[in-house]
Amino acid sequence: MDIAYKLLPPEKRRSLPPNLALDFGRLFTDHMFYMEYENGVGWQNACIKPYEPICLDPAAVVFHYSQTIFEGLKAYLGVDGRIRLFRPDKNAERFARSARRMCMPEVPKEVFLEAVKSLVKVEKQWVPSERGAALYIRPLLMGVEAFLGVKPSSKYIFFIILSPVGAYYKEGFSPIRIYVTDKYVRAVPGGVGDVKTGGNYAASLMASEEAKKLGYTQVLWLDAIHRHYIEEVGTMNIFFYFEDELVTPALSGSILPGITRESVLQMVRDWGVKAVERRISIQEVIEGIKTGRLKECFGTGTAAVISPVGWLAYQGKEYTINNGNTGPLARKLFEELTGIQYGDRPDPYGWVQFL
Repeated sequence: MDIAYKLLPPEKRRSLPPNLALDFGRLFTDHMFYMEYENGVGWQNACIKPYEPICLDPAAVVFHYSQTIFEGLKAYLGVDGRIRLFRPDKNAERFARSARRMCMPEVPKEVFLEAVKSLVKVEKQWVPSERGAALYIRPLLMGVEAFLGVKPSSKYIFFIILSPVGAYYKEGFSPIRIYVTDKYVRAVPGGVGDVKTGGNYAASLMASEEAKKLGYTQVLWLDAIHRHYIEEVGTMNIFFYFEDELVTPALSGSILPGITRESVLQMVRDWGVKAVERRISIQEVIEGIKTGRLKECFGTGTAAVISPVGWLAYQGKEYTINNGNTGPLARKLFEELTGIQYGDRPDPYGWVQFL
């Protein structure tokens, strides 16, 4: 891929602020990657240019019919001073799957990876040095043809922006409180719940706002048909550690196939932990809490990595998990995964790619 570089002169570039000023997703770097697609022509005009607004026609498809997908990954500054990406090939593959489902042109895997790496290299001074902070990478693809009519766009824009970030949740690695909703649903089998498209997140906003008003960090979604089986948290996959097994909901077509989720399953199985993907009901979880059989609960995702869950609210009652403490399995997973990402632990799986 030929990338045109239209960079700001050094005197117009900004400096990375202290880690304490890094609210998640509010600060963006000086440059962005940008590329266009048109039916019959293909991908063209790849460039890295100053971060700036994108001018779109008011009739652009993305505004009216939500034809858009995105990804999220991070660049880490390792203890050896090298910049690392964690399993970016998996993000490229999921981005392509999302594009197919939304009737959009795929960004070839090698193009996706080259674009990400090229932009991070330009903005390498924005990768935070503090442990727990990273450079968040947001690729996005959207339909931009101007027309009013329900059909796939013939024109698209693919861009990548970067944001230096601290912890996703204000609690950091401390246990969070989650709210189980049986009033709203996020996605249904056969829908688009298993792809990273904007509509999924718009559908989650009402329940998330209600949960926050009640003092909870996130929403735990139940299946849309029975309102009985657990699916995922608003921004994470979910795991439950019982006495004899680690359980996470099976991918049913309405659950996002998380990259951290996949990594956790592989790691714990290598540690000799029985890890299963199956249906799990909210009643089984509550019964596990009451009997003490449920030892730990935690979420997994790129933003938070591992997020322990200490309290769960359902139908007007709050249940405490592991006395509201972080469990040993969650802690070990967090330390191992972040150790690989920051380079102070071995990477036996070859998950890290260097810039």
